Amino acid sequence: MPTPSFSSSSSSSSIWVLSNIKLQFFARIRRFLHSKTTRKRGCDPSDQFSKENIIVDHQNKVENIEEVHVMEEEKSEMILQRSVKKLHFGSWEEKEVAAKEIEKLAKEDVKVRKLITGLGVVPVLVSMVASQVASRRRSGLTALIHLADGTYTNKALMVEAGILSNLPKKIDLLDESTISAFSELLLSLSYLSNTQFSFPSLDFLPLLRHILESRSSFDTKGSCLCALYNISTVLENAKLLVSSGFVPMLLEMSTMKEISEKALATIGNMLVTLMGRKAIENSSMVPESFIKILSWEDKPKCQELSVHILMILAHQSSSQREKMAQAGIVLALLEVVLLGSSLGQKRAMKLLQWFKDERRVKMGPHSGPQTPRFTMGSPVNERDGKEGKKMMKSLMKQSLVRNMEIIMQRANVTGASSKLKSLVISTSSKSLTY
Repeated sequence: MPTPSFSSSSSSSSIWVLSNIKLQFFARIRRFLHSKTTRKRGCDPSDQFSKENIIVDHQNKVENIEEVHVMEEEKSEMILQRSVKKLHFGSWEEKEVAAKEIEKLAKEDVKVRKLITGLGVVPVLVSMVASQVASRRRSGLTALIHLADGTYTNKALMVEAGILSNLPKKIDLLDESTISAFSELLLSLSYLSNTQFSFPSLDFLPLLRHILESRSSFDTKGSCLCALYNISTVLENAKLLVSSGFVPMLLEMSTMKEISEKALATIGNMLVTLMGRKAIENSSMVPESFIKILSWEDKPKCQELSVHILMILAHQSSSQREKMAQAGIVLALLEVVLLGSSLGQKRAMKLLQWFKDERRVKMGPHSGPQTPRFTMGSPVNERDGKEGKKMMKSLMKQSLVRNMEIIMQRANVTGASSKLKSLVISTSSKSLTY
């Protein structure tokens, strides 16, 4: 009977290896017992001999694998001790080699990463990142990236060691791979925003801005946008993000399909604050850029985020609602209701409901924006309201006829026609003012 083979170069833990051996061993025993039942009753001396051989073979395999695992552990310990010693006391060339060795060891396991940082290597690696020598900076940077992976403790140790103050202020002299590495490290450190650990400062924001303004790849910019999103979850950071000039940048990037979702999510966080909302409302791109995103049928998540942003902007803002109506938001919302995701449809229907005002039905506390003196969407000046109503009705009739066939063609499904008819009836010009 063939014996199972095991790879001595496996990096799995001894517990996993032993469990795997046991499973294979018991499988062989079951096959042995099954073959035994097909024979005549009686005891065959060769059967007992085969069983004993299997047990002996299993024990030998376990001992061999344990010996190999012990040897690998001893080898890793020797490499770690040598690398730590070189980092602390070696020359700069030796420090670079040691940083690369630590990078390899850090890829193995979270426990190993915590053990390495416990040996005091973080301050040395941080000093290497601040170096003007490209190879030295690169080796220290990649080692820190792997040490930060999956452990908040290591991230906090890096911040305490001064990594944020040692980051470059400009990226003019950096190559693309180094810029990408910095964005990856910033993303990793930004997750501390969601913990009780607070950043001593946000001095790294200029570096984020420079990377976003550069010609870096979408992956690199995506990492920076994710870092900005994590930072924006802390509402107190909105003021600094606005003053640092991120609002125009985020609005511009929200129109790029490759990174739009991350930019829209950050904008949504900033809109919750008063300063962030004012900065976004004052942009010439608002609300047209968000309405344009509603037509991205291949990006349902972007549609959902865009409708959510438009809902926040429309809340208790007659000027924003007027801009949205003039920009053709109703037809865009109708298209989302017909072709969007379930969440996008729900949000679009709710926003359409907010534009109704002819019936002047009082809305519930959670049905949409309200003002203390009048229902959402109702004009303050009655004369101006009537003129605006006539103008919106006229625009709606002209554009609805022109675009209905396009929407029907895009739907191209069996139930789309009846769904659209019911939608048009419920949101006709008799019950809506646009």
